[in-house]
Amino acid sequence: MDKLKLGVISLGCDKNTIDTEMFLGNLVDKFNITTNEEEADILIVNTCSFIESAKQESIDTILEMAQYKNKNLKVLVVTGCLSKRYGKDLFESMPEIDIILGVMNYDKIYEHIKSFLQNKQRILDNENKENSIFEAERIITTPKHYAYLKISEGCNNNCTFCIIPKIRGRHVSRSIESLVYEANTIVKQGIKEIILIAQDITKYGIDLYGKKSLVKLIRELSKIDEIKWIRLHYAYPEDIDNVLIEELKSNPKLCKYIDIPLQHVSDNVLKRMARHTRKDKIYKLINELRKVPDIVIRTSLIVGFPGETNEDFEMLEDFIKQKNIDNIGVFTYSQEEDTVAATLDDQIDENVKIERRNKIMSIQKDVSRELLERKIGQVFEAVIDSKNNEYYVGRLNFQSPGIDGIIYIKSSNNLNIGEFVNVKITSCLDYDFIGEVI
Repeated sequence: MDKLKLGVISLGCDKNTIDTEMFLGNLVDKFNITTNEEEADILIVNTCSFIESAKQESIDTILEMAQYKNKNLKVLVVTGCLSKRYGKDLFESMPEIDIILGVMNYDKIYEHIKSFLQNKQRILDNENKENSIFEAERIITTPKHYAYLKISEGCNNNCTFCIIPKIRGRHVSRSIESLVYEANTIVKQGIKEIILIAQDITKYGIDLYGKKSLVKLIRELSKIDEIKWIRLHYAYPEDIDNVLIEELKSNPKLCKYIDIPLQHVSDNVLKRMARHTRKDKIYKLINELRKVPDIVIRTSLIVGFPGETNEDFEMLEDFIKQKNIDNIGVFTYSQEEDTVAATLDDQIDENVKIERRNKIMSIQKDVSRELLERKIGQVFEAVIDSKNNEYYVGRLNFQSPGIDGIIYIKSSNNLNIGEFVNVKITSCLDYDFIGEVI
């Protein structure tokens, strides 16, 4: 009997991508994997529900995939954050879905698909397993020279705007041994850049080893010869210490780049968010990080949080104008049910949120251009991601894929995807560089 064809749609963050890659690793020998939804016998939609727009995208995608039941589709599976958060509601309101799983049940996908094919009984199984983390061999879906490495699951921070702890559970670290093993496995597939990712990487290891162990992990990964770059995503400001800063300075494999989710700088807003840092500590941290040569700092910000006054917003504007941050993602506050912030007084009008977001992005556009212009004439190492007409498209040590700028590279020689080259920056756009191989 021919194997059934399985297709996957992965939505949301890079942590979701890793989950998808892992459950694909469990299924690749049981099904023929297809990227064509029309020919799939089974479709899995791995969903996101972090904010309202993500929820809507997930629901729209489920409904779109359900239309293939009029053609070849035999089983529609929904997994991930949306199905964990609203599993019962989805089960009752969307009969098109055959199997609903949460974020800790990926290892059950195959047995549930078999059961449904045999019995035609719909399945709801979205309960979390306490203190667990899903691990499996992965099918890498990113370009073959970089991959994400999820070092922990869940979060203990309990910010008032965030639903993640209720979906993903408390912080659980993977062991250094398992992460080194996985890294060794994926570099055999050609991976040269590892992006360490978690909801909060700075608390890595506390639950396993009784102390912060991120730097120890970085040093172990750095021993793998094939790894050229290691990049850090989502380092909480209160836990960035001198040990990590010194590692950024001294480790040649550790990218001079750090993603810190600050969210705001006003003490009034930070308190209402239940963040564990304050304005003066944020400024002090930025000053310390700037001692790392060529460091690039990325952050995410929320505007329009309940109770954000004009004065609070002006503090945020001033912070951006002072060129503290190289790259920024700005989000308007999303009032998420079952979070503390959703019940707070002084909710902000949606139009005001959008106006504030646009204002911050306008300021940052000018800041970004100025910071980029300072690098014209300098030489940096770049990795080639793709080819675009007469230019190669690459990234520098301080550019993360998908969220930061890129560099358009001219070369008289043919370059390979995943190749590292030295590039001189000749000019820039608002967020991107133009350079040439030297």
